[in-house]
Amino acid sequence: MSGWPAAPTEDAFHGPAGEFVTRTAPHTEADPMALLIQFLVAFGVAAGRHAYWPIEASRHHPNEFAVLVGASGKGRKGSAWDHVEAVIAAAEPAFAADALITGLSSGEGLIAQVRDPIDRNDTDASADKRRLVIEPEFAQVMKVLAREGNTLSPVVRNAWDGKRLQTVSRNSPLRATGAHIGIIGHITKDELLRYLAATELANGFFNRFLVIAVQRSKLLPLGGQLSGHDLEHVREQVTGALRHARDDRPLAFTDDAREQWIAIYPQLSAERPGMHGAATARAEAHTARLALIYALLDASHQINRPHLDAALAVWTYAQATSAWVFGDSLGDPTADDIWTLAKDRPDGISRTEVRDLFSRNKKTREIDRALSALEDAGRLTRRSDTDGRGRPAELWIPVRAQVA
Repeated sequence: MSGWPAAPTEDAFHGPAGEFVTRTAPHTEADPMALLIQFLVAFGVAAGRHAYWPIEASRHHPNEFAVLVGASGKGRKGSAWDHVEAVIAAAEPAFAADALITGLSSGEGLIAQVRDPIDRNDTDASADKRRLVIEPEFAQVMKVLAREGNTLSPVVRNAWDGKRLQTVSRNSPLRATGAHIGIIGHITKDELLRYLAATELANGFFNRFLVIAVQRSKLLPLGGQLSGHDLEHVREQVTGALRHARDDRPLAFTDDAREQWIAIYPQLSAERPGMHGAATARAEAHTARLALIYALLDASHQINRPHLDAALAVWTYAQATSAWVFGDSLGDPTADDIWTLAKDRPDGISRTEVRDLFSRNKKTREIDRALSALEDAGRLTRRSDTDGRGRPAELWIPVRAQVA
């Protein structure tokens, strides 16, 4: 089981985002990573659907999803957001007034926020397709996903992808094109593990979210002393960066950033088993979007090496958070129970011991399926020995690299 993730390198605190965190952190109990990730996501949505990073036929725009995982009431997730909102509101008051929403309960409800006009006389449709969803109780969203017939999951997935949002309904023929949506959720680790269904891991809903561990950074009984002047330079930078981000254009890597991307790409693309692997399966896309956001904050026309280094530092922290949340679980209770028994048995376990683990109440095909899953994940290897009477005996040996 992985412990609390190590703090990110200083690369993560590049540019205006880093200055915001550096100036704000001494005056709040919030985790610096709670400040940083919410600042990056908020700016990326405020920047709109203009600049993008092209890859093959796809365009990655600067909209991102993030889930902050920390103790309820002690993680100071909401306190961090209040500081971010103040800066964004000062830089673009209209965005803060109209584009910040909460209450994800259905796909239709999200589409309605950014819907296209139904006909030429429809004046109620929003011209501004930017929306940043703030969900302080993200566990409620996870519960909604489990309801039969709810359309939230596919709509959210399409929103991250930048595809047209639409549900097939005779009574509510809503459609939204060009939507630019970001999501910030707050949840505890226990809630996440309780309500995250295997379906949402398998279908790609959850791996569209950056998972960020946060905790209270310090005790400030009387609060901080952050003044309006402390963040004046940050507000000016954000205002200018938002103007710069309005240009519709691709941002390409500089030569040194491209070389770094090529070098790190195999590691980002590597498949990993279990729930941790499923939750981090979009490493390349998240890193690219984060690099784009850092570049836009610098009002840059290219993605430079520092922007990519910053993105990699954030992604490394998100990946470590996922390992802390999910550990070595495969998301299969039978396989996980067998692995718990086997990983501390270097000489292996027999099939008889596996059957005894479940008091011989598991069907043979269920045990076979679980053992095969552990073998496919590189956790166990099968070996056939003979018992004292010359009969073959099956042993399952833990792979040393997986135990370490």
